[in-house]
Amino acid sequence: MRTGAYDSVASLLISLLMMVGIVVGSLFLIWLTGRLMFTQKTVPVELVEFAGRGDHAAGFARDLEPPGPEELEEEMYEPMVEATLEAVTDVVTTQTAALDAIATAAEATVKGGGGMGDSRGPGPEGEGRSDIIPPWERWEIRYTTSGLDPYARQLDYFKIELAAAGGTPLVDYAFNLAKAKPDRRTGKPDDEKRMYMSWQNTGGPLAAFDRQLLGKASIATQRRMVLQFYPKETEMKLLRLEAENAKGRDAREFLKTVFGVRPAGAGYEFFVIEQFFRPPPTM
Repeated sequence: MRTGAYDSVASLLISLLMMVGIVVGSLFLIWLTGRLMFTQKTVPVELVEFAGRGDHAAGFARDLEPPGPEELEEEMYEPMVEATLEAVTDVVTTQTAALDAIATAAEATVKGGGGMGDSRGPGPEGEGRSDIIPPWERWEIRYTTSGLDPYARQLDYFKIELAAAGGTPLVDYAFNLAKAKPDRRTGKPDDEKRMYMSWQNTGGPLAAFDRQLLGKASIATQRRMVLQFYPKETEMKLLRLEAENAKGRDAREFLKTVFGVRPAGAGYEFFVIEQFFRPPPTM
């Protein structure tokens, strides 16, 4: 038996129909996956007020008398680690006395009144919870960059402002850091409410980049504190990322969280490098 012309044409048509069906099915799947939106459930973040003594002198009671500049000197300098940012506090106003001590040209000779000090821990003044380590004591951010310009683009993407404090009554800010000459402005320390961070190793290469970017904005940094100010939006992103990585663990267990920065799409994103926890609370 031989295959006739009718059988050949029928087989060809069936093959073509099968190919068209496969192509149409594939195009339908591509269209369907483009229409579906897969979203990750957002972990709710609890806004907690932390207990802190503000600019009161450290002690074991609740003395309202503020400390003198000499009493603050020991708390202003801590051991440093290269290329790591440590959250210092939630608001600059908690260090107003320290900024005033640096801003004055004359050597202060008046100490506090010798009271018993304030029994609350360091941080913004408040009567909130003291059983949770606040973010400014447990966060670190590690940047990785190939040069000054990519580093400036990272800071601009997260809307981070650089600042130099001390030496003058005002704080000098620089922003739009990727420009040939970054924009600058000044502000009063008492008006600042954002979280700020400082380099643990002030002699490291990235700390030098911060000073260089401030210099491009014609802001002097010699004998001044160099700070990075984070907008509330970025602070909330870090809080959510930390909570998601903790996978439902109690916030009282948070001991230390180390964040990194990496490229993502057309910009950058924070990610958790490592996270350490305390033993779970018994109550």
